Amino acid sequence: MSGYFIPVLFFIILVFAFFKKVKPYDAFTQGAKSALPFAASIFPYLVSIFVMTELFEISGISDGVTAVVSPILKVFGIPKELTKLVLIKPFSGNGSLALLTEIFNTYGVDSYLARCACVIYGSSETVFYIAAVYFAGAKTKKLLTPIIISLVATFASCVFACFICLVV
Repeated sequence: MSGYFIPVLFFIILVFAFFKKVKPYDAFTQGAKSALPFAASIFPYLVSIFVMTELFEISGISDGVTAVVSPILKVFGIPKELTKLVLIKPFSGNGSLALLTEIFNTYGVDSYLARCACVIYGSSETVFYIAAVYFAGAKTKKLLTPIIISLVATFASCVFACFICLVV
């Protein structure tokens, strides 16, 4: 059924464009053309997020922060083995996916840790990536409040994920 969704949607758009007397190809290319300046404007933000994430991991700072933060997270019910995932998820989707795979390989896919890691991975977002994309196009540059709210929500989702996996 889902394989038909895109072709049907495409057909509906073409029919709608026909009745509205709009040239769909011209409208598409005009939209793509207007998207290029936006893509160029977010590029520096994305590069900075990717570089800082990689430096965080390569420099060894992530190991030090993990050692300091894991006892605090343990109080909230998050196992120390998941500390690095909780820390990297707001920064990097690919990095957190690599950590998720590592957790699967180390503890098995049916383990409590793997289930928690899956729910943490699926219930949170790469906060800084989204902030970079959103604020590159927004007129306001007040970043602090939305980022703090997003990080608190991400942390709450991690705590709740571990609690749910413990109960279920």
